[in-house]
Amino acid sequence: MRTKSIIGLAGITAAVIAGALAQQKPAREWGSYGGDKGFTRYSPLDQINRDNVKDLRVVWRKPALDPQISDKFPDLVSSNYFRGTPIIVNGVLYAPDGVGLVEAFDAATGRTKWVQQPVEPTLKEAAGQSTRGVAYWSKGADERLVSIRRDYLYAIDAKTGKPCRDFGENGRVWLSRHTPDDAGYFGFPGAFIVNDVIVVGGNGGGKTGEGYGDDGFESHAKPEDIRGYDIHTGKQLWTFHVLPHKGEPGYDTWGKGSAEYMGNMAAWASLTADEQLGYVYVPLSAPTVSYYGAHRPGNNLYSDSLVALNAKTGKLVWYFQMVHHDLWDYDSATPPVLADIKVDGKKIKAVIASNKTGFLYVFDRVTGKPVWPIEERPVPQSTAPGEQTSPTQPFPTKPPAFDRQGFSEDDLIDFTPELHQKALAIASQYKLGPLFTPPSLMADGKKGTLAMPSAWGAGNWNTGALDPETGIYYAVSMTQPTAYGLAKATNPKATMEYWVPFGEDEARPPAPPARPQRELLPGEVPDDYPEPPDPLKVDGLPLMKPPYGRITAINMNTGEKMWMVPNGDGPRNHPLLKDLNLPPLGNLGRPVALVTKTLLFVGDASNALFGRAGIGGPAKFRAYDKATGALIWQMDLPVGTTGGPMTYMANGQQLIVLPIGGKGYGAGWLALGLTGQEAPAVTSTAAATVAASFNPAQAQQGQTVFESKCASCHGMKLEGGAHAPALTGNAFWAQWDQQTTRALYGRIISTMPPDAPGTLAEKDAISVVSYILQSNGLPAGATIASPNELNKFKLGRPQPSGAR
Repeated sequence: MRTKSIIGLAGITAAVIAGALAQQKPAREWGSYGGDKGFTRYSPLDQINRDNVKDLRVVWRKPALDPQISDKFPDLVSSNYFRGTPIIVNGVLYAPDGVGLVEAFDAATGRTKWVQQPVEPTLKEAAGQSTRGVAYWSKGADERLVSIRRDYLYAIDAKTGKPCRDFGENGRVWLSRHTPDDAGYFGFPGAFIVNDVIVVGGNGGGKTGEGYGDDGFESHAKPEDIRGYDIHTGKQLWTFHVLPHKGEPGYDTWGKGSAEYMGNMAAWASLTADEQLGYVYVPLSAPTVSYYGAHRPGNNLYSDSLVALNAKTGKLVWYFQMVHHDLWDYDSATPPVLADIKVDGKKIKAVIASNKTGFLYVFDRVTGKPVWPIEERPVPQSTAPGEQTSPTQPFPTKPPAFDRQGFSEDDLIDFTPELHQKALAIASQYKLGPLFTPPSLMADGKKGTLAMPSAWGAGNWNTGALDPETGIYYAVSMTQPTAYGLAKATNPKATMEYWVPFGEDEARPPAPPARPQRELLPGEVPDDYPEPPDPLKVDGLPLMKPPYGRITAINMNTGEKMWMVPNGDGPRNHPLLKDLNLPPLGNLGRPVALVTKTLLFVGDASNALFGRAGIGGPAKFRAYDKATGALIWQMDLPVGTTGGPMTYMANGQQLIVLPIGGKGYGAGWLALGLTGQEAPAVTSTAAATVAASFNPAQAQQGQTVFESKCASCHGMKLEGGAHAPALTGNAFWAQWDQQTTRALYGRIISTMPPDAPGTLAEKDAISVVSYILQSNGLPAGATIASPNELNKFKLGRPQPSGAR
């Protein structure tokens, strides 16, 4: 069935349109997570320029958890994946901290003004995850910050950090909805405000590791509908069904009655808005599950779509579906960017959408009409049993793709003839083809389909920054393949015939024999989450040609690509590349761009991000010429970036703040400026002195708890998975060697299980510690009665038999 790309407008008056077409001057303050409601990630500040950028230095650092919180909860741990980009209002920075609590701090010094307190003084209430940002709203003397933390929407007094008692119940509204497995709500982007309406997206799906998600085997799930709430009272005003209900347009695009039970669709990425029009632009993700869809024939609206909603009523204004019947997880994980462009002499209020394919889809944001034609073109069809592939997919005629698409032998690494032959041998095991070549069965000597971009995408949440003064869009992307191999689903919980068994025991090849960890290069730090051998690498190098990480500049007035440059040097220190005179190769990862009046800033991403594509250990922050892509300057960072950089003026100085995180550093904010000197870092002098051990009885109980609460992510044999590190062997010791056992306990009790962090009982967390230590070959010892006893025990890799 063909799906119409556009539906009618929702009664816009000529006066409203005229007002929307008026030129808007960019705000000087960074008032929204993306810089502004149009998510340009742009600032007109110019104190830092190409002549003085070399003088940037660290002005202050700030940990992801303020002592006001960490001192109260000594076992509270912040993930190294620290997302929080601050906003600034009247000289005060506001951001979610490492566990999602809102913090206010002085913009010039980083000194804390207040920290949101947990509703109850318990570790369960304090535990959580960081989100990407908070939203600000004011009217007269009423100033509110709105945030999302775990399954609640919060309204906070911006001056005091206290709850707004007239909002919901004591300042918060419960966001959860019924799912087949009672999974709680979570949403990494945070809340978004359009005029007087809070618009909430989310992440959707079900409990972690329960067969849901992109690579699951469970077809029954729950979508995360888009909802609107009153900024004053917290009352829910409207709901937009991302999976159409019976009788709603789009319901018939879900065959076999699948609209009654499908899910996982949500707005993973941040929203954007034109507040003059009153429209909010919502990028939607893929359905359950991404790689096999025989149970959901049809185009599957509104998956993989950009939808424009009236923010006051929640009514659909227009939509465009960018991928029909998604089988690749090519969802719209990128915030749409609003731009005022001039095409063939005509001024257009545009919205620029992207997704994981590497395309930009450009629309008139009032009408939804494509600025340049988007053509339905034939694509390869599936041979998987029962699958009904869409015969065509939308291809923008302009702009050109900002990263590579499809996979052929011409994409294989060719630094040397030997490397190329090894790459050919690997590729011969897979089906190759252009973009939208479907996943295929692991049969007849083939391991499935080799595709590019991967399920992590060319573009993701990090992609997209716009200079509104020039109309240049900067796409930050990565070039990474993936293998989609379909197999029979044999898990007893499976409700689908086929799935892609990423990382599951039933499809996992035997583990290779243990190898000694390679010697680290000078200054190199072991990765947080070392990966198992990758079948899509050649002697440790990526299977495809570089660049692996890139920046592409596109003139949105003409739809033409201006330039492309690698971001970073890539795997330069690999022994096989030692004597080769290669240009910069680009670093794999998902960093975020910051555009100013004078420069384009892009750092290296940390490998603490989901997917582990990034830098382990020291990284770089760079400034580029906006017009040419020439590298002007770079500086060392202790670890890579984990969120978006932002900039502002404080006490006459322009500062740039970066969220960073990674192994050996932790997580926090780092502020750069041209003058000033940071205070010396505070270091701990406490040290454990007793070698760690486990108690057999507690380890046995810990195994039971682990298999129930932790194994869905970390594996039944502690071998790790896509989103969780291995807890044995080199991977474990790279993270925990010489740390206190109490630190390991703290990580477990404040982050596990991921759907309900902080809910493990103390005795269960201690038992899980014992089980992990037993699994890593430590000696047996006495029973541990309380967490405080763990302070004296130091973790240490056991020495091989006979070693001195």
